[in-house]
Amino acid sequence: MSKDRKLDSLDPATLRTVLGHYPSGVTIVTCVIDGAPTGFTCQSFHSLSLDPPMVVLLAGRNSKTWPKIRDAGKFCVNILSEDQRDLCRQFAVSDSDKFSGVSWHPSPNGSPVIDAVSGWVECELDSEFDGGDHLIVTARVTNLSAEESAYPLVFHRGIFRSIAADPI
Repeated sequence: MSKDRKLDSLDPATLRTVLGHYPSGVTIVTCVIDGAPTGFTCQSFHSLSLDPPMVVLLAGRNSKTWPKIRDAGKFCVNILSEDQRDLCRQFAVSDSDKFSGVSWHPSPNGSPVIDAVSGWVECELDSEFDGGDHLIVTARVTNLSAEESAYPLVFHRGIFRSIAADPI
């Protein structure tokens, strides 16, 4: 798309296409509800503050899973590794047993840490704000860990990608 677009002619498909040029990591947000693990795929996750340590994520307003996790008040953000594309798809489907065949262990607060992720960030809910068709969620970081040898899964221009291992 080389033609400039004016804001008044913006449509959702154009917005998705243009913003898809900005790569993002892929995460799965998890929690244990009534003794069972639950979670959802979340592409919008970022660092918010180092002092105090905080992160931000965007949950779809129509998500069936986010309200349950919000009510629990604590969760874990699993940063997917480049070979976990299938997990991303598995957790993106509503009304399914998302943890079927998924190996995990509890974080210090009891939320699921999916095995072989690139990293994980344990959180306590701070605030939630209106964000159009999404909810803007801020959370305090309570614990975290990363696997230094793992590379993250990246989503860019509508497909999954791996990042180059060589420094620039």
